[in-house]
Amino acid sequence: MEINRQAPAVAEKEIRIDASPADVWKVHADINGWHTWNPDISTSKLVGELSPGSEFKWTSGGVKITSTLEEVEESRRISWTGRGAGTSARHLWTLEADGDGTILKTEESMEGWLISLMKGKAQKTLEASLAGWLIDLKQAVEMNHNGTSV
Repeated sequence: MEINRQAPAVAEKEIRIDASPADVWKVHADINGWHTWNPDISTSKLVGELSPGSEFKWTSGGVKITSTLEEVEESRRISWTGRGAGTSARHLWTLEADGDGTILKTEESMEGWLISLMKGKAQKTLEASLAGWLIDLKQAVEMNHNGTSV
């Protein structure tokens, strides 16, 4: 799956995490645990297995979202589509080994009537959200990797 690069809001961010792709995956792919390390997410519940076609329901920034997993390649790639509050989104994450660490890249596109109406604000919000998610995930993984509970 790829994001829609023609959508009204598109952002890409990446970060280096001092842990293996398997360690990053363990935290990031645990959808039910997102709310424990990401302060923007208040609820997150995977319905079924971590596999393409499974849905998960979550609340981010007060917005209820229903997402469907599109790709799940353990320790390499995960993507989903989502919808909520007049918006549809495509979100892709890739993990790449970098020596003893991982480069985690995220790309997301958002579209719909609400995004078109609030294009500038939506773009800024999306960029800030992705940056915050990466920082929070990096902290959670590195704390966990160093033997400290998340």
